[in-house]
Amino acid sequence: MEYGIALASEIDSWRWVQRAEELGFSSAWFYDTQLLNPDVFICMALAAEKTERIRLGTGVLVPSNRIEPVTANALATLNRLAPGRIDFGVGTGFTARRTMGLGAIPLKKMQTYVDRVRALVRGEIVTWDFEGKQRKIGFLNPDLGLINVEDEVPLWISAFGPKGRRMIAELGAGWLNFSGMTGAVESLKQMQSDWQDSGRDSEDLKSVLFFLGAVLTGDEATDRDRLMKQAAPSTAVIMHNLSDAVPPMGGRSPEGPIGQLHQAYLKEHDRYEPQDAKYLQNHRGHLMFVRPEEAPLYTPDLVRATTMSGTHDELVDNMRTLAEAGYNQVTVQLVHGQEEAIEDWARVFRSI
Repeated sequence: MEYGIALASEIDSWRWVQRAEELGFSSAWFYDTQLLNPDVFICMALAAEKTERIRLGTGVLVPSNRIEPVTANALATLNRLAPGRIDFGVGTGFTARRTMGLGAIPLKKMQTYVDRVRALVRGEIVTWDFEGKQRKIGFLNPDLGLINVEDEVPLWISAFGPKGRRMIAELGAGWLNFSGMTGAVESLKQMQSDWQDSGRDSEDLKSVLFFLGAVLTGDEATDRDRLMKQAAPSTAVIMHNLSDAVPPMGGRSPEGPIGQLHQAYLKEHDRYEPQDAKYLQNHRGHLMFVRPEEAPLYTPDLVRATTMSGTHDELVDNMRTLAEAGYNQVTVQLVHGQEEAIEDWARVFRSI
């Protein structure tokens, strides 16, 4: 099993990608979240220039936010900078659309987008509808060598429902899953079943599990700090998701302890301004830090239960379980200001 890092894109993310390459990580995935982080392709280009072997992927790009020729042009440019090292990760949209108060796009729309981008990146001419008209588009002078349409750019899709999993299987794409340990194995089984039902060989499924977490030391104060800074941003996303006014979970409070926690979060959420755009505050710091007003809601036990956190030995056992289940890669997100945790995770991964 390979291991990678994920980053909420920053201008100096290349430093941690470079270190990941030195430590033997196979991939670095960059979040495409406009209005929260610098542009993903600029950050990836800097990393491409500073590295030699590690793969660089969008994790994930959202179709509605970039038209097909722009995406294809960026991928082909990166493929020129880092030939054969670029991955095209795509999804229907969570953070990158929630920052604008929008829900996910339809799967059918995403598939059309993916088909066009893939064809363009292969140097083909495609029919493209834009501004109410159908047009043929394609790279005009790839022969000059300014871009790279020769080396493959593999497709990876983040989708979790039955229809999304079936689409992944039909396209033969890699699967990007986002989860803590709870549910990670079961969701992979579901993906494997849909893959096999489509007539594909189970050995051909490529899967990556993304997670946030903390490697704990046994010292209570140190561990509390690590949990809140390195792992809790993932726990907070549960509350952010539940509190949005858009589907699939927005505005709905579940039963049990999480439902009670959500009710407490909503007391803060009710204060967010502007009143007609609460999503602006709700997603501030998304997967980067826990906001001061929400921090008291997340106990160390809750954070451990909702993230990939544990002692070195516990995490090694978890990684072995994931490898046995069939994951090809596990990817830990390095949190803003806590990137040196890569050293702890490298020791965990080397022990698998």
